[in-house]
Amino acid sequence: MATSISATGCVGSSFYGSWGTSIVGEDYTMLTKSVSSQVRIGRGCKPVRLQPMMKNVNDGKGVFAPIVVVTRNIVGKKRFNQLRGKAIALHSQVITEFCKSIGADAKQRQGLIRLAKKNGEWLGFLA
Repeated sequence: MATSISATGCVGSSFYGSWGTSIVGEDYTMLTKSVSSQVRIGRGCKPVRLQPMMKNVNDGKGVFAPIVVVTRNIVGKKRFNQLRGKAIALHSQVITEFCKSIGADAKQRQGLIRLAKKNGEWLGFLA
């Protein structure tokens, strides 16, 4: 059986029979482990791209998480993210004005903004 790998990463074969009758047991297991999860077998294949996982570690946890999830489901993900972005920007402005009023430098202001994000995650606002 002739098998080839093209420049695009596709695996092709000149064998048109059943894989079950040609590869059995340990050989099949070794083959499946050696083939990357980003390669499809067949003609006209494209490499599979895995989606990046950008998730909050406290997703679903926190006092306000249920409210946040229900609100996101009601208004829709796109609109919810717009509202969340505006709220975060407004809160950052409040922190900046506070830092100006007490004379804190930019490094302290950035630390307060990071602390606000950490607290928001912990409370469930970023669920």
